[in-house]
Amino acid sequence: QVQLVESGGGLVQPGGSLRLSCAVSGVTFSSYGVNWYRQTPGKERELVAKISGGDGRKKDYAESVSGRFFISRNNAKDTVDLEMYRLKVEDAARYYCQIPSYPSIWGPGTEVIVSS
Repeated sequence: QVQLVESGGGLVQPGGSLRLSCAVSGVTFSSYGVNWYRQTPGKERELVAKISGGDGRKKDYAESVSGRFFISRNNAKDTVDLEMYRLKVEDAARYYCQIPSYPSIWGPGTEVIVSS
């Protein structure tokens, strides 16, 4: 049974940083790419970043976060992290990770609040 659990969210001032983590279980983690999404009330989920399976060499970012967010994976721990720097008010959202091969499975998400 595939499970995803996000953590690391919280309150941060504009310009600050946070590191989110996604713990994956129930699959051979290294075989799968992982995506990070975010969602605010009333809006569709937005793809923020993605990383390929294996060594995670291929990474892609939404234009809105490129150069500020960085995705990485640790196959020994079955985790994918999202490091977020120079956070803006518009980055505030609930953040979710997802394995594209299991598109209907979502974790509870982790809330990021950016406010002074």
